[in-house]
Amino acid sequence: MKTRMLQAEGHLIDSGILSKILNNILAKGGDYRIVSFTVGKTPEETSQLEIELIAKDDSILESLHNALKILGVFEKSVPSAMLATVDKDRHAPENFYSSSNHRTEVFFQDTWHPVENQRMDGALVYDAGLQKFFCRKLRDLQAGDLVVCGSDAIRIFPVEVERKVSDKAANDFAFMTNTVSSERSVDTAVEKLAQELLRIRAKAGKTVVVCGPVVVHTGGADALASLVRHGFVQGFLGGNAIAVHDLELRFYGTSLGVDLKTGDVSEHGHSHHMRSINRINGCGSMQAAVDSGILREGLMYEVIKAGIPYCLAGSIRDDGPLPETVNDMIEAQRQYSKIIEGADLIVMLSSMLHSIGVGNMTPSWVKTICIDINPAVVTKLSDRGSGQAIGIVSDVGFFLRALAERLENFGA
Repeated sequence: MKTRMLQAEGHLIDSGILSKILNNILAKGGDYRIVSFTVGKTPEETSQLEIELIAKDDSILESLHNALKILGVFEKSVPSAMLATVDKDRHAPENFYSSSNHRTEVFFQDTWHPVENQRMDGALVYDAGLQKFFCRKLRDLQAGDLVVCGSDAIRIFPVEVERKVSDKAANDFAFMTNTVSSERSVDTAVEKLAQELLRIRAKAGKTVVVCGPVVVHTGGADALASLVRHGFVQGFLGGNAIAVHDLELRFYGTSLGVDLKTGDVSEHGHSHHMRSINRINGCGSMQAAVDSGILREGLMYEVIKAGIPYCLAGSIRDDGPLPETVNDMIEAQRQYSKIIEGADLIVMLSSMLHSIGVGNMTPSWVKTICIDINPAVVTKLSDRGSGQAIGIVSDVGFFLRALAERLENFGA
């Protein structure tokens, strides 16, 4: 039998990580012997596990070890990271380590180094001058960069469940630990999210909203505008459509040509979104429309007036698009990534495309709420690696109106 000594540390019991480690070993045909296990008895103390991994041959042993790395397990005798030089721009060495969105450290020169700019699907580049490791997209690699190869010197810190006794705020936001999967849970979700927004605003934190045009269609734009106006939103992400339909609502009272007050289709309503784009083009930009008084209310008005950073990423289906829409996808990704830096909370509102895009560039420790009438949206987020995304199945307009009302009741 082949063996390997492994270690893990953290809140292994209350997070369920210990059971996942042991179950994974047995499910994949291996065995184990717990050499030592020290239990953290207080919220501040972590547990330490030393375990001997046992398998019948080296290939199974290696497969087991690789499967356990995502749970934070690492070798007791860690080798120093192997670095290879990039031979040409945008081309990593064949066996480069492809990053996850979990907090990561690299063992190099007898020290564990935290990785900065953590995100999934990147390479780990070592800056010899700064003596630091950074996540970098393949397209941003340059000839001469030093890239980590293999995963033997990698340590991952999976997101752990917050201990209920350790933090009142964490306890108040405990619904984050379970997927919200039915309408009957919406009232609780509204209450807890309102409290979290208040907490983040009080500490001058950062909440970023990812917004789809359904927010306008379902009558939630005014409620979201209220959140922006009262300082609950510090970053706004979406596509051309959310801005176009918000403008249509302000100029014509319709969304996709439907009067939001009566539900009737307006005569020539199909042209309203194009006329809205045309009016903004006449001003030169949405900013100019606000400055000149042409645009005097609404979601985009509040975003612009508040001066919060925003990005509208274009797509092949866009009408217009609006002058502010970013049509270079690489540049749009760069702006999205910049806006979500340092976020405490990301709220995704009925936009599968942009939500998945944001999920791909967000570290796993950032609290993420996805509100959509379709539970499959949250499933897709999880399937693409954003396991921290918690789903609230609800009409997004109803949810936003309830949230704005709850915050108003809090005196916000």
